[in-house]
Amino acid sequence: MSLMLLLLGLILTSMYVYRYFSITGSSLTDSENLFHCGVIYQDHYYSELREQLELHEDVRIYLEEDYEQINIPMPHFGESDPADIIHDFQRGLTAYHDIALDKCYVIELNTTIVMPPQSFWELLINVKKGVYLPQTYIIQEEMIVTEHVTDMDQLGSFIYHLCQGKETYRLKRRTSRRHIHRRAAENCHHIRHFENTFVVDTAICQKL
Repeated sequence: MSLMLLLLGLILTSMYVYRYFSITGSSLTDSENLFHCGVIYQDHYYSELREQLELHEDVRIYLEEDYEQINIPMPHFGESDPADIIHDFQRGLTAYHDIALDKCYVIELNTTIVMPPQSFWELLINVKKGVYLPQTYIIQEEMIVTEHVTDMDQLGSFIYHLCQGKETYRLKRRTSRRHIHRRAAENCHHIRHFENTFVVDTAICQKL
């Protein structure tokens, strides 16, 4: 009896996760797919109650051109900015356009977090079919603003079109976490997104 109750609980949990990780996709061309995605995850960075939050984004995957474009609308909570993101696997670069600030930030592509276009496309297709249920947790990465970008052509055409006419800066990943007096010494903006089986909180920080 206890085994049956356990199995029933697992089935209901799986149904709950799938219900809130919703994917709809439509083929636009042979090399491009558009997905409207939504995921529920627990916030253990800013909420002591580990409350569940919902994140939505539109994903365009260009398989032939080998890049991904993600749009995150204004979230329902105050710890994240709306943004447009491009992961260019040919150039090995990621660009964040923080819509609230109307500024662009460019950094080397982190392939340990960002799935390549073919793998990400297959993940979203499988989620849509109900074959694979992703984990819904959050990780955090921190970036530091380093320098202003003056030569936009070096960023490639995809990022160029995203960041043209906007203040654009280089980023550097912070390897050590600094919590003491960070709020007083830095101004940080957060962008939450997912291009894997988990949500990523990207903190972009600039020294005051």
